[in-house]
Amino acid sequence: MNINNIFYGPDFLNGQYILSNDEAFHCQKVLRLQPEEKIFIVDGKGNLYYCNIVNYSKSLCNLDVIEHHMKWQKPKSGIHIAIAPTKNISRFEFFLEKSTEIGVTEFTPLLCRHSERTSVNINRMKKIIISAMKQSKQAILPKLNEPIVFNSFISKSNDGKTKYIAHYERDNSSLFNAAKPGKPVLILIGPEGDFTAKEMTMAKESGFSSVSLGSSRLRTETAGIAACHTLNLINDNETNKI
Repeated sequence: MNINNIFYGPDFLNGQYILSNDEAFHCQKVLRLQPEEKIFIVDGKGNLYYCNIVNYSKSLCNLDVIEHHMKWQKPKSGIHIAIAPTKNISRFEFFLEKSTEIGVTEFTPLLCRHSERTSVNINRMKKIIISAMKQSKQAILPKLNEPIVFNSFISKSNDGKTKYIAHYERDNSSLFNAAKPGKPVLILIGPEGDFTAKEMTMAKESGFSSVSLGSSRLRTETAGIAACHTLNLINDNETNKI
């Protein structure tokens, strides 16, 4: 079956779906899909549904579910990137989009001492991630956490993941050589001004290993994408793609 026209619908009830707001608008006004046409719904939890458009009402699209088409489990080798939002927010949005396409499972905006941006629009970020999930034909929506101060995040990061902090130092081991396939990973990516010496010390004392992402000095968003791509390759593309 050719899987196109994918929409995001997190709530499924009694064999029916109701798309609302942006998703309903895209279905009716952008793609101009008509009643009795078929679409696919992903719920962000690993489920893919094949649905029939019943009708439109106001800003809603009413659907009947024809079949529960597929079900995926969240990959064991999850990739959690805690990254400082960039001063130019479009660069951060680009990172979110591309990393979702590649296969990140969790994002945390990290507020560091040298951060030039201390807030993000979480709702807008979620929309970007949802769009990237659909575009790349994935079934599990990456988790987006609220922004958190570096010290607080470090003190709470005892969840069993292998922990790395990316830092540009000549003697650092590369992430490609350090990471092991099939292991959940948390990696920290610093701001444009890099982590402070105090932040580096605090991270290492909390069990983070310092790693390199290559011989070039990378922008924050580039470093995030490079880390995601490296870890995804190591995990041999263990993703939930349609």
